[in-house]
Amino acid sequence: MLYVREEYRIVIENYLENYLNYYVVPNAAEAMKAIELLGQSQKGRANFFMLDAFRDYQAPLSLLPGGIRAVDVVEVEAQYRPLMEFLLENVVISEEAVTSANSNSELTILSKSGTFVKRKFSMSGGSVGLFEGKKIGRKKNLEILETEIKKLESTENQLNTQLSTLRTHISALRNADQSAMLQREREVHNRLSQEKAGMQAKLDNIAAFVANFDEQAGDANQRIKNLTESNALIETVLTSKTAAAEALRERLTSADGSFRDVAEQLSHASADYNQKNIEFIRQQNKVNTLRQELTFRENRRNDLRQTLATAQTNLARNNDEVGLIEADIQRITLELTTAYTEKKEKEAALSGVEQAYFKARNEIHELENKQRDNFRKQQDLQVLVNRLKEKFNDVKFEITAIGERLRAEFGIGVNDVINQEPNPEYQRDTLERDVNNLKRRLDNYGEINPMAIEAYNEIKERHDTIAGQRDDILTAKENLVQTMKEIEETATARFLESFAQVRENFINVFRTLFTEDDSADLLLSNPDNPLDSDIVIIAKPKGKRPQTIAQLSGGEKTLTAIALLFALYLLKPAPFCIFDEVDAPLDDANIDKFNRIIRQFSKESQFIVVTHNKATMTAVDTIYGVYMPEQGVSAVTPVDFRKLGQGEMVFEAG
Repeated sequence: MLYVREEYRIVIENYLENYLNYYVVPNAAEAMKAIELLGQSQKGRANFFMLDAFRDYQAPLSLLPGGIRAVDVVEVEAQYRPLMEFLLENVVISEEAVTSANSNSELTILSKSGTFVKRKFSMSGGSVGLFEGKKIGRKKNLEILETEIKKLESTENQLNTQLSTLRTHISALRNADQSAMLQREREVHNRLSQEKAGMQAKLDNIAAFVANFDEQAGDANQRIKNLTESNALIETVLTSKTAAAEALRERLTSADGSFRDVAEQLSHASADYNQKNIEFIRQQNKVNTLRQELTFRENRRNDLRQTLATAQTNLARNNDEVGLIEADIQRITLELTTAYTEKKEKEAALSGVEQAYFKARNEIHELENKQRDNFRKQQDLQVLVNRLKEKFNDVKFEITAIGERLRAEFGIGVNDVINQEPNPEYQRDTLERDVNNLKRRLDNYGEINPMAIEAYNEIKERHDTIAGQRDDILTAKENLVQTMKEIEETATARFLESFAQVRENFINVFRTLFTEDDSADLLLSNPDNPLDSDIVIIAKPKGKRPQTIAQLSGGEKTLTAIALLFALYLLKPAPFCIFDEVDAPLDDANIDKFNRIIRQFSKESQFIVVTHNKATMTAVDTIYGVYMPEQGVSAVTPVDFRKLGQGEMVFEAG
């Protein structure tokens, strides 16, 4: 419904995020119809804006120094303009940071970058996500993108046309005889090499000249003066020669009979003039060079003088600082000596105080130990008293229980027994032993169980049932053992049959990928127990005798693994196979072998190969290129080579 320029899209989208899922309807009646439809179909809830409610709405004017109104950066149709003014009422976009001066303002301030939102009494903000600003104006953005795509497609067509022209030109150049051009290029290369050598020699001479320039600096002014005088003489001679040339030209125009003599004199004069002019220019260049070198040396000398002055100033300042530091060291040394003396005196006084303290602390420890011993003895006596009280209560309780039992069983009281004199014929140990034996016999008898017969019958029935189940289990065990034996025999036979076929396929495919002279085999480490046996892979390319597979190269290992895969494939072909970059370790020759065997087996099955190898790409029927039109979204572009003509196609691996 609305479109926002890209620089303000994130901030407007963040502010209007709560309203992005609202529906816009003409009036309340349409909103009620939609609500009833949602309620009838149980599709949840929705929010609506009614356009007729904003027909006469006028937004207040909101301004902020250095800011712009948010509603001014939004492009929307005229019928939706009042709604946008309502949603963005008193909203201002500012490029400056929020200050305390506008903290109580009625305006809502948005940062242009979308990092914060400042309201009257609150502020929110934080980082901006990578995918923010992608919701608002999506339709308009798609239209713009479609226009750009059309332009880019037109540009692509033009570039393809240019590319075709260049390819035609390149083909013509390849077919043409380039020997003459190569000869010219070689001559140019040789000439450039000679010029390079000459320039290198000049550079070496200049380096030597610069190295000796300091020694020649004293003579430079005199040489410049001499050169200046020489230039003056040359200019004088040049002037005279020029005048002579002008006189000769005048004589040439006036004289007819001596034309050849004058022409020769003019030619000699011109040659002398050119030679003198060349010498003058050469001398002038030397003068300019010497002046530049002299200026550079003088600037360098001034820089060194300034550096020397700065270093001397720093040296003087450092000397002053060293003097101050030495004075501080002497002062600190005196303070340390005084502090050490005070420390020794305080340590002596502290030793006396510590001795008195330790003596008093030892006396306190002795008193505390005596107090702890007395307290421990008191606690032991209290524990003993408590135990005696508990024992007295236990004895009293036992006597009461015995009295109750005597009264209930024998009709006598406990006092009668206590007052009765014991019979001297009975010994206490003998009576206690007899009582214990009788108690043990009573305990062994246990209680009488009136349901013992029913329990016996139930247990017997259960025993019979379990015995029958046991017999069934033993019978099932024998059947299972027999079945397992038959399955193992069948599995062993089928395994040996399949293994023999895979072994034969492996040998044939291995020799197809390598050569007929190469040897390969599959062996069982334990032929007597093939189902639990390890399989030994033997691969010996021609000229090699590896002890293990690990001694083969990366390409040989890959081809061996491919041979094993195709050996299994030939045993039970699949409708399609997927290879994920299996050709990465292979060189060009092995790539051709791999592509050839894939082409051979593709008559029966479909092969999907994930690869970055150009040779493999050129051998396929259909290629699928994966690309990302936008962040986090992948797309696939297929190219079916079988539907194309005989034209050449170039694919660049990304």
